[in-house]
Amino acid sequence: MNQTHIAKNKITTKPITTAPITTAMTLTAGFGKRMRPLTDDRPKPMVELDGRPMIDHVLARLAKAGIKRTIVNLHYKADVLENHLKTRTQQPEIFFSSERDAILDTGGGIKQALPLIGDQPFVLHNSDSVWIENGTDNIARLMASYDSDKMDCLLLMAPTKTSLGYDGAGDFFIKADGRLRRRTKDETSPNVFTGVSIQHPRLFKECPEGAFSVNILWDRAIAKGRVYGIPFEGLWMHVGTPQSLIDATEALHDAR
Repeated sequence: MNQTHIAKNKITTKPITTAPITTAMTLTAGFGKRMRPLTDDRPKPMVELDGRPMIDHVLARLAKAGIKRTIVNLHYKADVLENHLKTRTQQPEIFFSSERDAILDTGGGIKQALPLIGDQPFVLHNSDSVWIENGTDNIARLMASYDSDKMDCLLLMAPTKTSLGYDGAGDFFIKADGRLRRRTKDETSPNVFTGVSIQHPRLFKECPEGAFSVNILWDRAIAKGRVYGIPFEGLWMHVGTPQSLIDATEALHDAR
């Protein structure tokens, strides 16, 4: 396997010198308010997409890319999700980080799970991010593109205009060297964050206590030039509402 690097919008390769990434964290603690009424009795990762819970789509994608273990954080309707995942026998192996007492947001949730994650880079995956591949494994590409020496995090970025279930103004600009810049409130970016990235635990050396957004840490790393992005290949789908669930199901059917 080769490790890829981004330079002047071109991909070059060199032999991997670091251990392969085999750990992930899947963010599943949210309330799923925009998905109501489907989330009245279950957490959003347990809402069925194309005949199976969304979390199963995510775990299958992670396993395909070579992930051996993933940490799942729990808060809203925690028992429903935990009981489902305990019945799984396929990879990746599941470990739980409970936020039953208080939800910790993205940053606080990851910080609490660090003893389970360890000290090596890991894949971070939102539970409502699904897609149709275009002849490539996007998570494998992401892992192959990660360079621990210069990156604190590497984000997978999809086209703003063509992504299903997304109608916002985008998130980041990808510079010529692959580094990311946040859009300002008056700008529209051609790239939306897919909710899938690689993070290094060193991001959390100095961070707030309790609940906080991981964006705080990303902004610090962006200021140091240590946040990069690569373009997604295929059709990315943000499944956050009942209508986007219908649209995503139709897209999956059409792709068969």
